[in-house]
Amino acid sequence: MNLKTRAFAAAAGVGILTLGIVLPASAAPGDTTATVTVQGGVLAISVPTSAGNLGTRANTVDGGTISGSLGIVKVSDARSAGAGATWIASVISTAFTPLAGPTIAASYVGYTAGTISKFGTATYLANDPANLTGVSPAVTASGITGDNAASWNPTINVKIPGGTPADVYAATITHSVL
Repeated sequence: MNLKTRAFAAAAGVGILTLGIVLPASAAPGDTTATVTVQGGVLAISVPTSAGNLGTRANTVDGGTISGSLGIVKVSDARSAGAGATWIASVISTAFTPLAGPTIAASYVGYTAGTISKFGTATYLANDPANLTGVSPAVTASGITGDNAASWNPTINVKIPGGTPADVYAATITHSVL
């Protein structure tokens, strides 16, 4: 091989080598799918631990009514429920029992929810049961979209039957939500 041929072959080899280094290899694209999960929370109710004295009334022949505020009841719904979800807050009472003597039956105990403070998207309805002898809807929420909350300060109305003995009467009022 003469000198010119060797020089040409060497130059061609360098060119090919350079060409191989300068041109990058073609890479296939790669996608990664990432996800996150937001879990729904809970449906909960909170109630006052003690209402204290709902009121006092002088004893009369024909009875009367004693009314008083129970304290704030609050339902918190963090279930992230879809459209159309609902919840029902219910209430029931035991009889008002004195230290001695006859009781005032739960059929004489009424409930008025009053003004409902709201958070979130829902339609709220106060049901105001006339007596609490059985589990009765107090407040309902319907058409729920997403998280929501409602609170109210119910008034308890106790009808005092005529001839009820003077005493201090106590009852347990229980709320629940489903």
